Amino acid sequence: MIFNSLHFLFFFAFVTLLYFTVPKRTQGILLLLASCYFYAAFIPAYLIILFIVILVDYVAGIWIERTTGHARKVLLIASLITNVGILAFFKYYDFFNNNVTDLLSLFGTSNAIPPLQVLIPGVVLPIGLSFHTFQSMSYTIEVYRGNYPAERNLATYSLYVLFYPQLVAGPIERPQNILPQLHQTYSFDWPRVRSGLMMMGWGIFKKVVIADRLAMVVDPAYADVQTTNGGTLLLAVFFYAIQIYCDFSGYSDIAIGAGKVMGIKMMENFRTPYLSQSISEFWRRWHISLSTWFRDYVYIPLGGNRVSPSRAALNSLIVFGISGLWHGADWKFIIWGSLHGFYLVVGQVLSRYRAPVPDTVTREYKQRSSLAGQWTNQLLTFLLVMFTWVFFRATDTGDALLVLQKTLTFNHMGAIQTPLQSAELVFCFLLIGSLLFESRWVDFIRRIDNRAFWIIMPLLVLACYLFGVFTANQFIYFQF
Repeated sequence: MIFNSLHFLFFFAFVTLLYFTVPKRTQGILLLLASCYFYAAFIPAYLIILFIVILVDYVAGIWIERTTGHARKVLLIASLITNVGILAFFKYYDFFNNNVTDLLSLFGTSNAIPPLQVLIPGVVLPIGLSFHTFQSMSYTIEVYRGNYPAERNLATYSLYVLFYPQLVAGPIERPQNILPQLHQTYSFDWPRVRSGLMMMGWGIFKKVVIADRLAMVVDPAYADVQTTNGGTLLLAVFFYAIQIYCDFSGYSDIAIGAGKVMGIKMMENFRTPYLSQSISEFWRRWHISLSTWFRDYVYIPLGGNRVSPSRAALNSLIVFGISGLWHGADWKFIIWGSLHGFYLVVGQVLSRYRAPVPDTVTREYKQRSSLAGQWTNQLLTFLLVMFTWVFFRATDTGDALLVLQKTLTFNHMGAIQTPLQSAELVFCFLLIGSLLFESRWVDFIRRIDNRAFWIIMPLLVLACYLFGVFTANQFIYFQF
């Protein structure tokens, strides 16, 4: 069940109406059942995998809290191995198996281990497995660290993992934020509900009007990079950077808005990342729940920046390499993550040699220079991010390198050829330009009054209906 479908619209309306009419003590059970139905709408059998993860971590959390000494660490490791093992089996089995096959072929030896499809015919990657695996892992780690008590209510803990708005693509929450809220009951609060509905409406607008419209240029260009000219590919590279932002942040807006309607406050996941002035700032604004997860559970345990500069640089490269692998079982994702790690390390090195502004420079000149420098840094950061997305979107590494070769060397340039007419392309650029004011729009949504809601919400729905691209396009991050 995808958010940009009538199925979800009726599901959300029905569940929300029930949520505010059933006895408050049964609100959690209703949400748990609704979340099970939501996930079963994809592949029902994969609920079994989710419940295995839930039971393992639920029991592990209680045992970790009750146990002392070295046994606590053993229990945590067992829980993490189970989580990572399930994720690795479904997501990385074929990746590693294929690489072993290629390696053995260099020595004239064959690989006797069968592909996953042979081992389990018809198997596919469970939707959102990477997301709810990381959320489950954060629970046991926080219990182990003593930052949160083990949850005794199995239904409440199950809802923590299964909560349908953020089940398949985040935000990846922490127990300190969500679990206390799941122990509360909520009454209908119209100001909160209308703000949540507006956020959902804005998320759907970004998905169906902007992201899916840009996909009409991006998809055919990347489908045949061999014959597509450099000019068309350059436009597709730019459009994809905006598409993936609107697609993923749109999902997060819908998830956060749906949670807000029911009284559950989830963490912010995007904060106008393309206005960042550096790669490090970009990752403080992009997919915040994942970047902070890697910071707290991988980067800091490795030593973070408390070690020597060279070791800190290595830590950054390791974290971003793992982040790339988390996104997909393919070398192109590892390259994508490693490039961001390289950017970050280079930025940290250059920052040590940045010359200070002399005191003799006038205040007016400093302001002008600061503004020009800000715009330059924003543009440079966006371009660096934009071209790394090529590895994320291309079919394989070879196609990604060809796209970069055609666009960065200005070879094979020609007239832009897309399925969209000139007027539609202009409309696309106007939509992209409107994102520059998104932070003000989001602030307005959070404090929208009743009169403005009844004017703007119908217009937003009408805009989605008139200008939306309804081709049942799945959200990009569902594949992770």
